[in-house]
Amino acid sequence: MKNKPRVAIQGIKASFHEEAAYKFFGKEIETIECNSFKQTCEKLENNEADFVIMAIENSIAGSLLPNYTLIREYNFAVTGEVYLPIQLHLLALPGVKFEDVKVATSHPIAIRQCVDFFDDFPQITVIEGNDTAACAKKIKDEQLKDTVAIANSLAAELYGLNILERRIESNKKNFTRFLILEQNKNEQEKPINKASICFQVGNHVGALSKVLQIFAELNVNLTKIQSMPVLGKRNEYYFYVDMEWKEMENYDTAIRRVLKYTVNFNIMGEYLKNDKV
Repeated sequence: MKNKPRVAIQGIKASFHEEAAYKFFGKEIETIECNSFKQTCEKLENNEADFVIMAIENSIAGSLLPNYTLIREYNFAVTGEVYLPIQLHLLALPGVKFEDVKVATSHPIAIRQCVDFFDDFPQITVIEGNDTAACAKKIKDEQLKDTVAIANSLAAELYGLNILERRIESNKKNFTRFLILEQNKNEQEKPINKASICFQVGNHVGALSKVLQIFAELNVNLTKIQSMPVLGKRNEYYFYVDMEWKEMENYDTAIRRVLKYTVNFNIMGEYLKNDKV
């Protein structure tokens, strides 16, 4: 019998990371719970996990910038992606009414996605926690009758909580993109039409423009460009770029041509586009 894939997640069971892992791998996985994104990377590096699933951007809160640095520094391969619709609910112990609530708690990213809701209820103190599901578990474990967690329905089900208010996220088209990380790039022949790369360019007029022009000329669509300062280097930046294409030959040609105009160039991963929400 084949062993279940071991997937390291930031957070605990019923977190959005586990929900995203279920969507990508199916439910027959072994979830490795971690306290931080760095710890997920350590689990993968030490062969205590086969994969990491890592949030990289949210349609409301934006990019999770430190995670770009982690992927580059650990030199993991990006081998897939998954988009998860984020539906945030207020979870409370059975019997608790909304008027009893004094405190709401969740992960900072989840809180940022619900600011409009809490603007209407200034009497509720919002407190940041480590993880959406962990906040729900704490309410159950400590029987907190004046506190609600902002989390998903998976957490409500697992920890026996009621949903007081549904869909409190500010934007109902809210989603998070997650990347699938492995120790090494897959050598198997499989279809690919998307890539994540990282590079630097010289600090002179037109340096970045030249690189972007090459991709445009070869019909390689850049779906995201994210810049990050190089630590300790003034006016130097890493550029993280996601791209997709229809003709593999165009992508290969573009990569060869941009190598002449970049330094510290790294193909972080090539994989199949998977943007269905």
